[in-house]
Amino acid sequence: MGAVRALAARPHAWALKEPFAIARGVRSEARVVVVELHERGRVGLGEAGGVAYRGESQESMLAQIEDARPAIERGCGRSELLRLLPPGGARHALDAALWDLEAKLTGVPVWKRAGLRRWRPVDSAVTIGLRSPEAYERTARAYAAHAWLKVKVARDAPVAAVAAVRRGAPEARLIVDANQSWSVDELRAYVPELHRYRVDLIEQPVAAGADLGLDGYRSAIPLCADESLSTADDLAGLAGRYGFVNIKLDKAGGLTAGLELADAARRAGLRLMVGCMLGGSVSVAPGFVLAQLCEVCDLDGPWLQAEDWPRGIVYRRGRMWPPAPALWG
Repeated sequence: MGAVRALAARPHAWALKEPFAIARGVRSEARVVVVELHERGRVGLGEAGGVAYRGESQESMLAQIEDARPAIERGCGRSELLRLLPPGGARHALDAALWDLEAKLTGVPVWKRAGLRRWRPVDSAVTIGLRSPEAYERTARAYAAHAWLKVKVARDAPVAAVAAVRRGAPEARLIVDANQSWSVDELRAYVPELHRYRVDLIEQPVAAGADLGLDGYRSAIPLCADESLSTADDLAGLAGRYGFVNIKLDKAGGLTAGLELADAARRAGLRLMVGCMLGGSVSVAPGFVLAQLCEVCDLDGPWLQAEDWPRGIVYRRGRMWPPAPALWG
């Protein structure tokens, strides 16, 4: 039997508004892979940035996509894709393209196919990367009307950074993201001070694999696992140590796996956050589906860019509107 669809995949780079600095380093562009699935006159789109700190690159993702090409072009579905490729950016891009293609071929939007009861705007955190205390305050003041701000901090002077953001944005809800840069002892020392500044959530304070050190610790601020979580197999080591998990579809390997992970996390007693890697609106559109189930949303990747897809996702003071039908889903 011949091919029932055609697969096209390419690398792409989106320029950022400013260098994006976190504890692991600085990036000036979002490097992604873009997937197109052509079938019966319709085109399904997918996009992924991958997980750089786990060794993924545009080259490695494109190689995985090429390995999957025969099955995809024969008509592979999303369930088969879960067995065909491991979790990661390549599977996320292909899974997103399959969801989009299904929606376009059937006329049923992705959110309805996913079994959601609602489809409404969400408040996404806007990320403030590493900078000087004066620049933290100045940037926070510019974003003071946003509901949520996410503050990237490093090992040195995180409390001063948060204090500066709080001066600039007295009412915003705050997420502090240390990107694994603290020890457990540093976390214990910082929490009382951060609590004074009304921080709502601390994301991945300690290194993945050091979570055992959180046993018995009851933080005054909820802790959220990020780098410590990829798939449901990781949940057993997180329950009781974290209150939240940050589900990123690049790590989970797509919306299909992400929805299953969200269900498993809730059964384990964990609360839900959805996040993203750097990338354009097509890369975060599937995450917007998952956001309908989450208490906390951090899908600002396209907002951080100087350019985006035509008819990209609209952000107004941090409020994120559903992707346009012409874009995805």
